[in-house]
Amino acid sequence: MAGLEELDGAVTLSDQMDAEEGPVVLMNLFTIDPSDEQALLDAWAHDADFMKGQPGYISTQMHKGIAGSSTYVNYAVWQDVQSFRAAFMHPEFHRRIAKYPESAAARPHLFKKLAVANHCVA
Repeated sequence: MAGLEELDGAVTLSDQMDAEEGPVVLMNLFTIDPSDEQALLDAWAHDADFMKGQPGYISTQMHKGIAGSSTYVNYAVWQDVQSFRAAFMHPEFHRRIAKYPESAAARPHLFKKLAVANHCVA
């Protein structure tokens, strides 16, 4: 099973799951032993199959660092924190994440889009 670590030293994922806002983006940074790549992708696909069927789920995309990196980022869009929380706390999701390789460290964190003049819209 993947070890869960906090991405932000000041605000935990648990703190974020108490928020009432949306839409939100889950960014989950994974690091693994390079030999566990297929096991990570298989486990991620298995839990992504579950998440796809949950209310409030919009989309997801896995990314891999280049040049032989063993760092991965999952980017998942949710309608709101409440929907993400319900899916994340679901017992079936917890059964599925037990399949991650032992070398996997996961750092999930929730984000929202920001508007920055002349560059991006929220």
